[in-house]
Amino acid sequence: MWTNDNRGRYDRTKLRYPSDLTDQEWALIGPLIPPAKPGGNRRRVCARGVVDGIMYILSTGCQWGALPKDLPPKSTVNDYMLRWSDDGTLERIHHALYVQCREQVERQASPTVAIIDSQSVKSAEKGGARMTYRGMTPARRSRARSAICW
Repeated sequence: MWTNDNRGRYDRTKLRYPSDLTDQEWALIGPLIPPAKPGGNRRRVCARGVVDGIMYILSTGCQWGALPKDLPPKSTVNDYMLRWSDDGTLERIHHALYVQCREQVERQASPTVAIIDSQSVKSAEKGGARMTYRGMTPARRSRARSAICW
């Protein structure tokens, strides 16, 4: 609820970008980020800067090349986002924040009821849209350029 007491918690004017994490937000997310792998080079980039870069991309919808210069390089931010997506780190962060939001409004951590819309069920029976990665689909060959002519 937007009260004068509560507005200060959501004030982002003192941050570098509105998408940057506050210290309280980083205290929740920071422990969920895996440490650097042992045996390799030590981590040279600040994990908080990487998360700020990911949040900037997600909140603005800008291209990777438009990432501001005061954030880590776009290749570093992209690599970490892909790595954390693959190893489940982003899912763990989402789940921890989801549970905390439910507990703040005094609900159980996991929902006890689900509502299924009949239209959603009908589209799911037909197969619905599947997410396929471009790199996973086989290349199409042109019949006109085939060496075999019928």
